[in-house]
Amino acid sequence: AMFRVIVSHARKHPSLIPLFLIIGSGGVGAALYLMRLAVFNPDVCWDKKNNPEPWNKLSPSDQYKFYSVNVDYSRLKKDRPDF
Repeated sequence: AMFRVIVSHARKHPSLIPLFLIIGSGGVGAALYLMRLAVFNPDVCWDKKNNPEPWNKLSPSDQYKFYSVNVDYSRLKKDRPDF
């Protein structure tokens, strides 16, 4: 139903097509980023039985940030105790 409204508005006013594309791609990008955070972030624990503390199993060379400007994670050494 909502898709039909968007298509009818786009037919009446073709200058709205870039706006619909930009807003749609922004929504899809935000949803994909939230899904990435929920699946790959070490602070999120989905399985409390088998892996209750997933942040303790990270090695120093694991990059869990989306983008790192100054840090090369492949060169980091272990400087913390095992738990």
